[in-house]
This record gives sequence, structure tokens and C-alpha cells, in this order.
Amino acid sequence: MSEYICLRDMAKKNSSTPMMEQYLRIKKDHQDAILFFRLGDFYEMFYEDAKIASPVMEIALTSRQKIPMCGIPYHAADLYLGKLLRRGFKVAICEQVEDAKLAKGVVKRDVIKVLTPGTAVELELEGANESNYIASLFLKDKGWGLALIDLASGQMRAAQSDSQDKRMLPDELFKVSPREIVFPEGEEKHVIEILSSHNMISTLKSPLEDWAFDFSQAKNILEGHFKVKSLAGFDLADKDMAV
Repeated sequence: MSEYICLRDMAKKNSSTPMMEQYLRIKKDHQDAILFFRLGDFYEMFYEDAKIASPVMEIALTSRQKIPMCGIPYHAADLYLGKLLRRGFKVAICEQVEDAKLAKGVVKRDVIKVLTPGTAVELELEGANESNYIASLFLKDKGWGLALIDLASGQMRAAQSDSQDKRMLPDELFKVSPREIVFPEGEEKHVIEILSSHNMISTLKSPLEDWAFDFSQAKNILEGHFKVKSLAGFDLADKDMAV
């Protein structure tokens, strides 16, 4: 929230246009992502997003009314998205959702999708032939569960340990070097320690609410997806933490 307040105050000082107010409202809900804000035939980035993204995308950082900004043509977006995703950034795509000719005032805009390094399978990224795993990690005092999926190939893996010794976990992650790792909120400190031990600290870390790791819900989803009555055939019948 503090970042949003800072941006809002800067906007009041430098530019209080309705469009910038709209940008700040949308950015408030996506503070952990680079926001691609559609303006006509371009995606624009402002403030810290522009400062961070411009050197990664290798484009010029400019300013207008003292607001840092940079932009890319919308038809070349995949090229620049690839550069950001390969560096571990999350990107929110904000599009114009009404015809500008019919708009009364500022054109309506909304985020239509959020891309992450582990889920952007529709883009032809550099190194697309490499594995592109997203990891899901569940930690307990007496063990851990790990699930991995490459969304491009559909390959899935799962592992579980009932030991308090978590030294094997970084090794399991290092084998596949996931682009992104999801885990329950509140576990980020432990996840950082695990990733740091094998120089994987730059991996995108995406904490989720605890309900996303509910065993019964996860079990039902998997059984429904694979159209089976039991996960025993996947060697997951007794691996609650991996599920």
C-alpha cells in the first residue's frame, strides 16, 4: 500500500489527469507486477515500472511532467514480454476494454491477464525448448511436499519427505530449476533460505493464500482432472503433502 500512496502523491504533484488516476487505481491492485498499460498502439510503463523494465527490455527511459515512462509497440509485445519473463518478472497486461470512439471521458481499461515465468506458455520465448517448470511447495515441521509441472509439455512430478531434515529439498528444486515457485503465505522466509542455498534466489516467488493448499480440495481437483477415483496410480495415495 505504501508504494501506491507514493505513486498517488507523485501523480497529484506532477499530473492529475484522469488517465493517470485510472493508471494508479489499476496499479494499486498489481503492485507485484510490471504493468503494461495500453495507450492506443502502445503499452506504456510509468514510475518504478518504467525504471525497472526499460533496461531489461533495452529501450529508452523518458519522462513527461517529471514522470518516468517508457513504451513499446503493442504488436511487438511478445518480444519484450519474453525479456521480462526470462528475467523472472511478473507482467500484468492492461487493455482498453471499450471502443475509444464510443468512450465518454477516459477509455475503460482493465487487466485481462497476468503472465509469470512459469505460466506464460503461449509466448514463444527464447529457449522455449528448455523445461519451464513451476513448483508448488508445502512445508510442515515434520516434512515437506513438492509438486512440479511444465505447462508447455504437461510433464508433472511430485515428491514428499516425512523427515524434519530439509536438506534434500534444495537438491530436488535445483534438478529442474523452476521459473516460478508458489507456496503458502507466511513461508517466504523459509523459501528464501531454501533457494539461497543453491543460488536460486532470483526465482519468482508467488505466495498464495493457505486455502489454495487444502488437501481435500487439491485431491478432488486432481481426481477430477485425470478422471480417476484414486491417486494411487500416480503413487500419490499416501503423499498428502505432495498433493
